[in-house]
Amino acid sequence: MTRPTTSAPSQRMLRVGEQVRGAITQVLQRGEVREPVLERTVIAISEVRMSPDLKVATAYVSPLGVADHDTIIDLLNKHAKYIRGRVGPLLRQLKYMPEIRFKDDTSFDNYKKIDDLLKSPEVQRDLGPDSDDTQS
Repeated sequence: MTRPTTSAPSQRMLRVGEQVRGAITQVLQRGEVREPVLERTVIAISEVRMSPDLKVATAYVSPLGVADHDTIIDLLNKHAKYIRGRVGPLLRQLKYMPEIRFKDDTSFDNYKKIDDLLKSPEVQRDLGPDSDDTQS
């Protein structure tokens, strides 16, 4: 009998992803990566998604205050093996140390688009006057 395939991550994948996110955050906060551009950039890691076998960790990052995200993502991927080595001692409980990949987190851009749509005159017109006061 085969297992049904689901797209939702398991509890184990979520737990390990959160542990890896915390470990990567510690390494970056301590400034252990000797790259001038990365040292002066604040990097927010919003999520780490683990592969089902827990051997690949994809970290979704948002460089704050930087217009060119691609440069930061490329530098992080260039130093991914070094970061993996620094994260290793923090994740001793894992059987295999996952390969780390970095991707740009575009979810904040999506949130901004939705927020702009909700504030548009067409939507405000459809909501009517004082629609917030009717809920109280």
